[in-house]
Amino acid sequence: MSDLHVRPAAPSDVDAVLRFWREAAEGTSISDDPAGVARLIARDPDALLLAERDGVLTGTVIAGFDGWRCHLYRLAVHPDHRRRGVGSALLAAAEARFARIGGRRGDAMVLKRNESAQHAWRAAGYAPEEQWRRWVKHLDG
Repeated sequence: MSDLHVRPAAPSDVDAVLRFWREAAEGTSISDDPAGVARLIARDPDALLLAERDGVLTGTVIAGFDGWRCHLYRLAVHPDHRRRGVGSALLAAAEARFARIGGRRGDAMVLKRNESAQHAWRAAGYAPEEQWRRWVKHLDG
């Protein structure tokens, strides 16, 4: 696994990340556009973590911290690189980031229909909390 490198995304990575998510991520987000990803990187330069092997993007995770809670989004591993420790390395880097900045609990948003993702999160030690529901309101600028 020594050939895997995890690093924060840079502004120059925006287009590559969006291409990667179209190929490797399940579902889309309202923020899946150049402005949304660039805004994330500008606001919190360490939040979007990229895993690369031999210079090729193999995985991503957003490790966001709002000062109160640690949120994990967009854990995605390229299909050709799954089950090779990429997701585990990304989660370890995200959890280390949270520990450095005082985070006490990480939560992840996982699509109900994405059974393979649910298996991966359980394997990483996360568990669903059925008493919670996500409430959403889209904000139009």
